[in-house]
Parts: sequence; C-alpha cells; structure tokens
Amino acid sequence: MKTFDFRHAESVDDAVNAATHGATYFAGGTNLFDLMKTGVEQPSALIDLRRLAMTSITTTDGGGAFIEAGVTNSAMANHSLIRRHYPVVSHAILSGATTQLRNMATAGGNVLQRTRCPYFMQNAFSECNKRKPGSGCAAINGFHREHAIFGASEHCVAVHPSDMAVALAMLDAVVHVQNTTGRRHIPIGQFFALPGQTPEIDNTLQPHDLIVGIELPPSGFSDHCWYLKVRDRHSYAFALVSVAAGLHIEGGEITGAALALGGVAAKPWRLYEAESSLIGQRPDAHAFHAAAAIAMADAQPLTQNAFKVDLGRHSIVRALTLAAVDRGTDSSV
Repeated sequence: MKTFDFRHAESVDDAVNAATHGATYFAGGTNLFDLMKTGVEQPSALIDLRRLAMTSITTTDGGGAFIEAGVTNSAMANHSLIRRHYPVVSHAILSGATTQLRNMATAGGNVLQRTRCPYFMQNAFSECNKRKPGSGCAAINGFHREHAIFGASEHCVAVHPSDMAVALAMLDAVVHVQNTTGRRHIPIGQFFALPGQTPEIDNTLQPHDLIVGIELPPSGFSDHCWYLKVRDRHSYAFALVSVAAGLHIEGGEITGAALALGGVAAKPWRLYEAESSLIGQRPDAHAFHAAAAIAMADAQPLTQNAFKVDLGRHSIVRALTLAAVDRGTDSSV
C-alpha cells in the first residue's frame, strides 16, 4: 500500500478545503481500504470525517427524514424513524454485508461504493476501462455472470453493489452535498452515472463534493413495502438481482407504486413503466406478473447472465406479493 498523509477534519469546511488540496475523504473506509490495499486507489492524503459528528437522523419540516452522512449503516437500519416509516431501507441495509461492516460503513459512503467487478478490483487485470480508461473491458469477453443487463455499454458492464441505494432510489431520496461554493441537492435518480463513453465516472458529484446527508421524502409505502435480495449464498454476498418494492393500496386497489432493481446496472434501476402499469389494478398475481414482464422487456443480457432476466421477473413478482401484505407499523418482519 502506498504511504499517505492522514489527519482529522475539524469542520465540514475544513474537510472540503483539504479535498481541494488533494486529500480523499475518509469515513468508514470499508470500501476505500480494500481498494487501497490492492492499489486500485492510491490517495496521497486522507481527511478523516469521523469527528464531525454527522451522526443524526431527524424529521424534516416536510415530514420526511434527514440522515446525516456519518450515520453508520447499523444505526440507520435500527433507528425507530427509519424502521417505522421507511422499513424497506432497514430491510435493504440488513441484507447486506456483515454486522461488523455495517457498524463501520456510513450512509454517505454506502452510495459511493465502487463496483465489485473482479476486473476492476484487482490490478493484475490490465483491461478495465473503469480503472484504466481506454484499456478495454475484460468482463465483456470474460466472466460476466454477475454483470449488467440494463444500461451497460461496450466500455463497461459492471454493476453497482449497494443494497441501500436501491431502496433509496425507490423512495426518491435526495443527496445533499457541499463544496467550496456551498450546498446543493441531487435527486437520487440523477446521482449515479451509467458507463456510456466514460465508465470511470460513477456519479454526478463535482470535484471536492462532500456528501453531508441523505433526505427521504414522506413515504406512502411504509405499510406495503419489501426488499428482496437474491444471491448465491445467504450470508455476505452481493445481489444477483434485488428488488425494492413499494405499494399504496386503498379500497383493494393500487393507487401508488415504486419499484427499483439492484444487481442489474451501474446504478439502481427504476422501473417507471412497470410502476405505471400497476396503478388502478388489484394487488394480485395477474397485475404483478404483467408488471414484471414490462420491467424486464428491455433487458440486454450477455451470454453468461441471461438467467437474470427470468430471475428478475420472478423476483419482482415475489417482492410485490410480499409488499402487498399489510403489516401496518410492524417493521420487524
């Protein structure tokens, strides 16, 4: 590992100023350290954010929730406000990683995770456009069983690994960031970047942007939501396909719906047409199967991951079926 300078930030402004002079933000470090150990990331300096006390979850004036960037995944998943009003977020977080990692990882860092594509994670592989622009994508003609079926390009087929981000996308979260010019808000749907011609760019953050918090709008899905994660093994594995599903049901009819997929693209994949197809329908197998067919109609699988299309359809139906069960304020299920 390359040697680096290290110090603690005294304020948000101090952290941003350090970043303008070449420092890399550090909070939980659960992804960053892995990349530093393999030489994928080689920062010259780290600015530690952990003493900034950005660890609160509060109710917003509009009735939503504001999660400061330094809140750990464990604290977020188990917070009463999140469990009561946004149980899909709790489900998503608790389905990922291990307890030890969740105790360290932060809300801000979670959405900044880099892909776990093996060709990106290991410097031994020379071809990776995300790590070394212009070198090629070894996954396209190599091992790509776990890779993208939506939004990929000839330059990259990697997927985003976060479970939490899929739930945030379903809920239309907003990311709050700060840099030297002040603060601004980025809707989660505009936060992540597809590979296109520039796969090395993961998101729409500007240089030196620091995530200070994530805002969740008021949710109408607290009684009818589910996060389903399908993976090769039950413990500590990334999703082959995951589904965040939310329904609003009145008088036996679906009046609102939100769906997002994980494990299928370089960002959480919202399924707007499938959502629209559910409105006005009864929450039954017929409506769910129809929505699932619409959701997967535009998938473009590779030779090794075509199974994800069928898996995605079944996973959407299963997630919607579980979301349709009325649990009221019981978020323990």
